[in-house]
Amino acid sequence: MRVNNKGNNPVLAVSSFFKGVGLLGTPGLRKFLVVPVLINIVLYSAALALGYFYVADLINQFIPGWLQWLSWILWPLFFISFFIAGFFTFTVLANLIAAPFYGKLSAKALAIISGRSYASAEQPLAKVMLAELRRLGYFAVRAIPLLLLSIIPGLNVIAPFLWALFGAWGMALEYMAYPLENEGLLFSEQKQLLKSMRLGALSFGGIAVLGLTIPLLNIIVAPAAVIGATVYMNRIRQD
Repeated sequence: MRVNNKGNNPVLAVSSFFKGVGLLGTPGLRKFLVVPVLINIVLYSAALALGYFYVADLINQFIPGWLQWLSWILWPLFFISFFIAGFFTFTVLANLIAAPFYGKLSAKALAIISGRSYASAEQPLAKVMLAELRRLGYFAVRAIPLLLLSIIPGLNVIAPFLWALFGAWGMALEYMAYPLENEGLLFSEQKQLLKSMRLGALSFGGIAVLGLTIPLLNIIVAPAAVIGATVYMNRIRQD
């Protein structure tokens, strides 16, 4: 699959996401939304509960006594970092569980917006699972240093910004994976394609991250982002 020079247009990327939100109520897509939405309700509720009961205590343990006078600055930075890290983790987990439904949702969305019937490319299960493990490994290798940076006094002031950038890139890789897998592209090929349109991908991932941080709204953001990513890739594909 090749893309045209519109791939780096942030306005097109963001408008595609909101187009995905608008298509959520389309009758032909509703049956593909029930299970993913239920998965998101369960996992995000668990994330909020864990955050409420444990994150505050965890953060306070990382602030040494001699820096208590800076806690009014450090505590919000810690909280933002762990909040983004936690929701990123739960989002990846939710997407992994809902992946079979999102692939079908993307294929159906493409058929609706294009007016033509599309069949998703079938990949061997072993190849798909290996690609998913590579994706998780890619995220883990980059998330661990960020977590360590988040607990180092002084340096942790830049952690929230790095988490936001990492989250935007990660969500672009997550949600654009579904339309690209339907085209027969697995993780290594997806990553190379998105690197060629990095500004557009980061813009799309950034608006998705913003939506995922809003309670209640985040329940529908994932399926909306899958549809939006499908719209986006359809707009920029070069046949």
